[in-house]
Amino acid sequence: MSSNTASTAITTAELSAFARDVLHGLSKTPKQLPSMYFYDERGDQLFQDIMHMPEYYLMNCELDIFEQQKAQILNAIGLEHFHLLELGAGDGYKTRVLLRHFMEQSVDFEYQPVDISPNVLLELEQRLREELPELKVHPLPGDYFKVLHEVKETDATPKVVLFLGANIGNYPQERAAAFLRHLQDELNPGDKLLIGFDLKKDPDVILNAYNDPAGITAAFNLNLLERMNRELGANFDVQDFRHWESYNPVTGATRSFLVSKKAQHVFIKALNQSFHFDAWEAINVELSQKYSLPEIESLAREAGFQVEQHFTDDQGYFVDSLWVKA
Repeated sequence: MSSNTASTAITTAELSAFARDVLHGLSKTPKQLPSMYFYDERGDQLFQDIMHMPEYYLMNCELDIFEQQKAQILNAIGLEHFHLLELGAGDGYKTRVLLRHFMEQSVDFEYQPVDISPNVLLELEQRLREELPELKVHPLPGDYFKVLHEVKETDATPKVVLFLGANIGNYPQERAAAFLRHLQDELNPGDKLLIGFDLKKDPDVILNAYNDPAGITAAFNLNLLERMNRELGANFDVQDFRHWESYNPVTGATRSFLVSKKAQHVFIKALNQSFHFDAWEAINVELSQKYSLPEIESLAREAGFQVEQHFTDDQGYFVDSLWVKA
């Protein structure tokens, strides 16, 4: 629970999105914070370190799928002309494997990365124009669904949508189903979706990826408290919190927490408000949902898709699943 240390004239409308989300999340029971706020400059650096950890298999598994099965993926897509839309393209590192292969095969396609940040898209476009100058690139800044709706209304070209990196795992299963139903609504019959899922596996393998012995993931998660100190004027003592990871092999839910080691109050200047933490009280900061292949197929049916083909890495840790709107 939270309590005011002083009366305040600050209104919710006056707060930044970050401050509003912190206020909302720390006022809930149990407390929670959105994982998207991991990614400030320091968080980006730490996440790059995470992706190069030997324990963090996700990046390499999906890259392996693309490198080893790019021809099979193109054959399964089976379209002579299409737009390739990627939701949350990032730096496009893995996607470039597919882009390069499609170009080598003289496929008639246009790459349309979608992101809420125009700056991210500008950097990606510049990088692609240097590395793949013949590639047709048309960035689409904005909300995923708004962009998809506009494309659907104005362009009848068949679409292949990419939603990679197990990003769907950041949603609880009921919200994942709702997200995918909304996505399906914005596609035309015959449009396809290539979507990445992290698969259920040895619990130790999963936990080591999110709780590495070197403590990089712990530093990444604890940086969220340091970001609140820097940007919101909070007085978190990071030494008074610890990172905790859990994995439920029945539900497939991997959850990250920041746990208060003692009873304490933390003041956040931007909110002019103090928040109480009981000893060993946890803040839920991230969900990474793992799936089985039957669960993926059930999710596809629930969202109005038909599964065409699964592409898994050699270890069976990860799958990129190709779906079609019936």
